[in-house]
Amino acid sequence: MTQLKNFFATRVGIISVGAFIGIFASLLQKWGNPGNMGICVACFERDIAGAIGFHRAAVVQYLRPEIIGFVLGSLIAAYIFKEFRPRVGSAPIVRFVLGAFAMIGALVFLGCPWRALLRFAGGDGNAIFGLLGLIGGIWIGTRFLKRGYNLGRTEKTYISVGWMLSLIMMGFLVLLLIFPQIQGEAKSDILFYSLKGPGSMHAPIIVSLLVGLGIGFLAQRSRFCTMGAFRDLILFREAHLFTGLATLAVFAFMTNLVVGQFHPGFVKQPVAHTMGLWNFGGMVLAGLAFSLAGGCPGRQLFLAGEGDGDSAVFVLGMIVGAGFSHNFGLASSPAGIGPHGIAAVIIGILVCLFIGFTMRKK
Repeated sequence: MTQLKNFFATRVGIISVGAFIGIFASLLQKWGNPGNMGICVACFERDIAGAIGFHRAAVVQYLRPEIIGFVLGSLIAAYIFKEFRPRVGSAPIVRFVLGAFAMIGALVFLGCPWRALLRFAGGDGNAIFGLLGLIGGIWIGTRFLKRGYNLGRTEKTYISVGWMLSLIMMGFLVLLLIFPQIQGEAKSDILFYSLKGPGSMHAPIIVSLLVGLGIGFLAQRSRFCTMGAFRDLILFREAHLFTGLATLAVFAFMTNLVVGQFHPGFVKQPVAHTMGLWNFGGMVLAGLAFSLAGGCPGRQLFLAGEGDGDSAVFVLGMIVGAGFSHNFGLASSPAGIGPHGIAAVIIGILVCLFIGFTMRKK
């Protein structure tokens, strides 16, 4: 057990996790998930928001099992290796707002950091602008970190707090099993389901859940994090996490080649638009919000699974932010940016800058 615990802290361990995610993210697309979206934390949380009625965008409503698996897989790993530590910090409203704006930025681009890599590995040239924006947003965040930015000290808390998001995800799983989609119906007794569009495209529930559990388990052990990879590279010239990230992209690319999912170009890419400036700008906002919150959306789910109440608040902020995005015309579509998306990105960046400048220890 000790050898297994230490393995994932090694370079080979993080590379193995990146390879696992890259391969299975591409296979999930082959098995039914949307194009270049085998895994997208932002998009899948948006679908969950639609499934429980937070928005009425009919094409993006499905209770994604992968997200449930991420949290529960991390919970299992944390208990097995005695790392479940219920804890909270400070500024919960700030974490919630950062989560909401992170989602808004991601849905302007149409993808989280993982999907940006998967889009690139699938041949989508528009992802280049998103990745550059992500790096730019994280770079801005590191400037604040170097100047004393801090959301407050984390403290031990009640076990119920550490379990809360995991219990919510268990509840979602129960709802998904008790109220499955009825053929040709957009709503079960409780949940909303897409009949067309990305929300209608999904791998079998058991496959999605098992892959999610596996990724949650491995990511908790390896501390896999997109934002952390770029932050460590920028601040400390440390490439440990970045090697896992690069491996994800390489193995996703190779898997796409094998299964015939690599289609290079900029136009007619699945669930993507070609407005390069706002692909860049949306991910500047998302990257800055992730940096100020202390982790990418995947990492926030894994931290919540091991008992971090702060990360749970961020996750809930993202889900609510998805509702804002589609109810207020902020989210993009393949036709381009939403009618109010530009204003949302500008306001979001200003809010994040305000948070960064005012929450510094002197």
